[in-house]
Amino acid sequence: MNTNSQPGTPSLLRAINDRAALQVLLERGPLTRPELGVLTGLSKPTASQLLIRLQEAGLVVLDGIREGLPGRTAELYRINPVAAHVVALDVTPARIAARAADITGAVLADHILPTPGRSAGNVVERVRASVNGACLQAGIDPAALHRIVIGIQGAVNPATARLGYAAHIPGWHIPDLVGTLRDGLGVPVDIENDVNLVALTEQAHGIARGHADFILLWADAGIGAALVLGGRLHRGATGGAGEVGYMPTVGAPTSRETGKRGDHGFQALVGGPAVLKLLRSHGVRGTEPAQAVRNAVRDAAVGSGRAERAREALREVAARLAMGLAPITAVVDPEIVVLTGGMLLAGGDLLAELVEQELHLLTFPRPPVRVSSVDGNPVLTGALGLALATTRDEIFSSTVPSALPDPS
Repeated sequence: MNTNSQPGTPSLLRAINDRAALQVLLERGPLTRPELGVLTGLSKPTASQLLIRLQEAGLVVLDGIREGLPGRTAELYRINPVAAHVVALDVTPARIAARAADITGAVLADHILPTPGRSAGNVVERVRASVNGACLQAGIDPAALHRIVIGIQGAVNPATARLGYAAHIPGWHIPDLVGTLRDGLGVPVDIENDVNLVALTEQAHGIARGHADFILLWADAGIGAALVLGGRLHRGATGGAGEVGYMPTVGAPTSRETGKRGDHGFQALVGGPAVLKLLRSHGVRGTEPAQAVRNAVRDAAVGSGRAERAREALREVAARLAMGLAPITAVVDPEIVVLTGGMLLAGGDLLAELVEQELHLLTFPRPPVRVSSVDGNPVLTGALGLALATTRDEIFSSTVPSALPDPS
């Protein structure tokens, strides 16, 4: 009989203590043994035995001596960075961006694999080339990776194991996509929608931190959203929760008129091409949606007749955005709405303020509308965070001897 799974057994308590200590070392290390004991509430003998176990498991290493402290209490311990390595990928039609990191979250390398116009080709080989490029720069063996997390502009349907909402990314529409990649690479693989990963980044590091219920809207050339409910991503039955570009919206044609592959729904109302056309009709210059929005914000601040036209143009963009956000807000009742993506980031606080005003005119819930505060590539950051969280959970739970099940 396996007694290790019974509540309160010494083995289970050791496993709980080990995991708590590893988490503290991850967040606060390097630490001395007394410091670890204080932060975990463990006695000195228990903390000493714990550190021996973690060193034997290869999860903790000595990190030198702290000056000014006598004897063994001056020894510093930290998480062993080579205990595990992960790679995060951000896939677009034009390139695959890869980032390698160790278990502490330290980024070891970034790599870009251009993929323009590749309508065919083996997706496993493309992913392998991207992963190998990052691993080569990081000086790690790709075969020793613990996990790869891929962010992509689409969603894997858990019922069919196929990628959907991603007709614009050729080569990825194969049976059992995750299983094929896992078997071909010899490494556990997860695939997550790119906007969902942005939401995870915003939840961990950005303006949505501390909020259990929020909407994140991404807008650039395309439109996408993510829903976090009760602190957890809501993916939907087919993985397509948040694919709001297809959502029927007042003021836009529906698929009934255009066909499912036609320009319809929220995308037709406020996708990049629609916004660019709208701003140009108001005399705002720009060749790309984000550039035109940025120019409109600049013009709105000059204090002339041009400023009034630019502000009116931005208000019309905001009204269109609010028209799509309103039904989502009415159903979800979020604590906050986060705007991100190239076009919305270009609009900054001014556009967010206008969207908030328009949204509050349409709905009883009145959530604040804020611009993302995350820097860098939030898709890679989110993919890396997901890879690390999953890997740490596996390593911290299964590598420590005391946490292993009793074979009897």
